Amino acid sequence: MIAHPFLLGRGAPPPGLASVALPGVPLYARGKIREMYDLGHHLLMVATDRVSAFDVVLDLPVPGKGMVLTALTRFWFEKLGAIQPNHLVSADPASWPEVVQPFADLLRGRALLVRRCRRINVECVVRGYLAGGGWAEYQRQGTLADVPLPFGLLEAEKLPEPRFTPSLKAEVGQHDEPISVDEMEQMLGLELARELERRSLRLYEEAEAHARERGIILADTKFEFGLLGEEIVQIDECLTPDSSRFWLADRWQPGETPPSLDKQPLRDYLEQTGWDKRPPPPPVPADVLLDTSARYVEAFRRLTGPKL
Repeated sequence: MIAHPFLLGRGAPPPGLASVALPGVPLYARGKIREMYDLGHHLLMVATDRVSAFDVVLDLPVPGKGMVLTALTRFWFEKLGAIQPNHLVSADPASWPEVVQPFADLLRGRALLVRRCRRINVECVVRGYLAGGGWAEYQRQGTLADVPLPFGLLEAEKLPEPRFTPSLKAEVGQHDEPISVDEMEQMLGLELARELERRSLRLYEEAEAHARERGIILADTKFEFGLLGEEIVQIDECLTPDSSRFWLADRWQPGETPPSLDKQPLRDYLEQTGWDKRPPPPPVPADVLLDTSARYVEAFRRLTGPKL
């Protein structure tokens, strides 16, 4: 896989890209981070450098972030494609439809041509460690996704086995809503729900083993799926710092939150400002944005590089 020099530690990140405009190309959807363009049977999935914290999109982008998301998603789709089909068609602008060729230089390294699928509106979350919302639930009631866990577990402790904890996919600006597996089965039907659970756990197992070989703990992640006819296809992003909790394995210790390779510097700064976590967000210093960018690049380099 050929990567932008910035992703390989050669030079500074490119200027942050907060939005993308492709005149003459229909916009299909705009999310917190991605903009999707309608190309008929295909979509062009463009990752900007926008960043959200506490479900609010900040005013300034994180330089190079979209390139990391795109490169990692491509890496994982290609690596895991043999066990789970996905919607990736091409990351090469030269092979994209003629209508987007004028924008090839802008989009190179941050866009993927993907098959258009019917999205299943459930986020398939897999947790291997007790952190985040899972830790908060366990503290309240000793459960994870309403299923009891052993007594006495610590924050960031490895679970006895990975747990599937789905949630409803929310609209932009809203929180995802955790649901039980039973509720998911009622929504989607027993067969489809159980198949998504099985596939999610298999993907997590493969990715967790790969990450550990490279000095990273995959604490949890989320997968999204769609239907192409009757075929279940993985869609959206895959195993990026935006959708996953990556910890440095040599800094992990149950009972405390390990350093993470994601937007933790940004969250930490915002927590110190006294912000009420409602729009508008406060300004963020350039050094915090660059520190966040460096965390994303470190995740990319470790996950796609040689074993440690």
